Amino acid sequence: MNRFVKLTNFELSRFMKLYLVLVALTIIVQMAGVIVTANSYMAEANKMIFEEGLLSQAQFIEQYGPMSFLNVVHSLWFMGPIAFCAAALLFYIFMIWYRDWFGKNTFIYRLLMLPTARLNVYLAKAVSIVLMVLGLVSVQLIILPLENSVLKWLVPIDFRADMTVGQIVNLDNYLSILIPQTFTEFILYYGAGFMAVSVLFTALLIERSFGWKGIVLGIGYTALSVIIMISPLLAIAFMDHYYLYPLETLGMEIGLGLLVTVGSLWMGHYLLTRKITV
Repeated sequence: MNRFVKLTNFELSRFMKLYLVLVALTIIVQMAGVIVTANSYMAEANKMIFEEGLLSQAQFIEQYGPMSFLNVVHSLWFMGPIAFCAAALLFYIFMIWYRDWFGKNTFIYRLLMLPTARLNVYLAKAVSIVLMVLGLVSVQLIILPLENSVLKWLVPIDFRADMTVGQIVNLDNYLSILIPQTFTEFILYYGAGFMAVSVLFTALLIERSFGWKGIVLGIGYTALSVIIMISPLLAIAFMDHYYLYPLETLGMEIGLGLLVTVGSLWMGHYLLTRKITV
C-alpha cells in the first residue's frame, strides 16, 4: 500500500506544473467571463434605457430577462476552460503511458522493475487521473460562490435574478454531471469515468504489447467495451417491447460497468505481467 501511495504521488508530481496552469487558467478566464458578461448586460441596459430611452426598466427586463449566473455559465468564458481542462486530461491519459515508453531511457522499464506488483503501476496512473479530475471539480466548487458574488457586485439587484450555487448546478446539465448532488450520482458518474480510464489504459497496453496489430486490437477492445455498455439502450431501440423497468435497466448498466472495469483491470494486469517484459 505504501508503494502504491508513493507511485500515485510520483505520477501527480510529474504533471503538477501543467495542472496548476490549468487551475489558474480556469480561475482567470471564468472570473474574466463574469466581468465581461455582466458589463455587457449592463451596457446594453444603459443604452436601451438611459441613453436612447427606447425601453423602461421593466420593459427591458421583460424583453431581455434579468441577469443571472446562468448567463455566465452558458457562455464560452465559463464552459471553455472546463472543456479545455477535460481535453487536456484526456490527452494526458495517453501521455501518461507513452511518455514513459518514448521518453529518455524508456522510463516504463524502470517503473516495472520496482519491487511492487505491476498492477500498482497501472492503478497509480489511473487513480492520479481521477484525483486530478476531482481536484479541478473542487476548484470549481470553491470559485463558484466567489464568481456569484462578483456578479452581484457588478449588476444592481433590480436587474438580476439571484441564485444559490445549488440552483446554478441543478439548472445546468453539464455542471450537474461535474458536481453531482447526491452520493449515488457521484458514485455513478465518477465510477463511469474510472471505467472509461481503465478501458483506455488497457487499450493502450494492448497496442504496446502487440505493435501495429495492437492498434487494431486496442480499437476493437474499446469498441467492444462501448457496445457492452450501450447494449441495454440498443435493446430499447430495436425491440418492439422492452421488458425491464428503468431501475432494472440502471441495475443492468451498473453490472455491465463493473464487468467492463474488472475485465479491463484484469487484462491490464495480464499484459503488464505476461506480455511486457523487461
